[in-house]
Amino acid sequence: MPAPLIIDFECDTPTREAVEDTVRLIKSGRGFDKEGYAQQMAPGWAAQIGMSLDEFNAAKAEHGLTWLALKLCEVDMTRAMSHQAVIDMLDTAGVQYACIGNAGRRASNEDVAKFAAEHPDRLIPWFRIWGDEGEGGVAALERGVREWGCRGFEISCYRENRYINDPAYRPFLAKCVELGIPVRITVGLHLLTDRPYDYAHPKYLDEIAVEFPTLKIVAALTGWPWVAETCAIASRHQNIFIDFACKRVKQLLAPGAGYEALIYYGARTLQDRIIFASGWGTLMVPLHQLVAETDALPLTDSVRAKWLGGNAARVLGLDH
Repeated sequence: MPAPLIIDFECDTPTREAVEDTVRLIKSGRGFDKEGYAQQMAPGWAAQIGMSLDEFNAAKAEHGLTWLALKLCEVDMTRAMSHQAVIDMLDTAGVQYACIGNAGRRASNEDVAKFAAEHPDRLIPWFRIWGDEGEGGVAALERGVREWGCRGFEISCYRENRYINDPAYRPFLAKCVELGIPVRITVGLHLLTDRPYDYAHPKYLDEIAVEFPTLKIVAALTGWPWVAETCAIASRHQNIFIDFACKRVKQLLAPGAGYEALIYYGARTLQDRIIFASGWGTLMVPLHQLVAETDALPLTDSVRAKWLGGNAARVLGLDH
């Protein structure tokens, strides 16, 4: 049996351009240098900087999280991946296509598009902009699609202090329908402790799906701890898909982990709407390992092929 098509729907590309844009975000106050994520990520961040956890916490108390985040960027810059190294990584993992520009750390829209243009047969660029950009942002999205070749639009509402169904996103969603591109919306619990916990609750997707029935909507990151609700809403709307980015795949099967509905319905009534997405950089787990763990899930060959790439191909229009 031939190997299935594999598409990574959220592929980190920690290039120099991505690090540069991360610095810009941090300095503008829109980075992840905030309480909540800092507590969870502290051990990994400390190790990357070369500190013990005690040293990291002491530096945080003395200098603040922004200082530490910029220090982490300095380290990231020294080991930034070349463009060819990203392609080599895809080859090693057996990934035919990778969506870029929609991961936690990413390059600017223009740099993402330029990188994708170097490898149009492998890389699929996504566009991301803040909802408060208004009409100018909608025009920028259209330019990104028509002139730069972007193939999807990314929303992380909790980072903007908004709910998924915030009116600010309506013009962007309407433009996605007009342009024929999917929207990917992060759903689930976020860790920023200075704002409501339920900004990205999957229940708000229902309103979007009702208003935009022809828009392909990807519920990113499964909606944990409301995974069953994500699956229930997807069962109501044929235009809602679910990806499991930034989740350690082998742990989806762990008792009590909260992904029972994803595994059960994803192998049955939702088998045509579950999408592999690695988020390997967030997890700090090699892409090839996450692909292998997905391949090892207790699924039939036909369902596994849909999860690994067949469903994503339909969302992205690669199955034509």
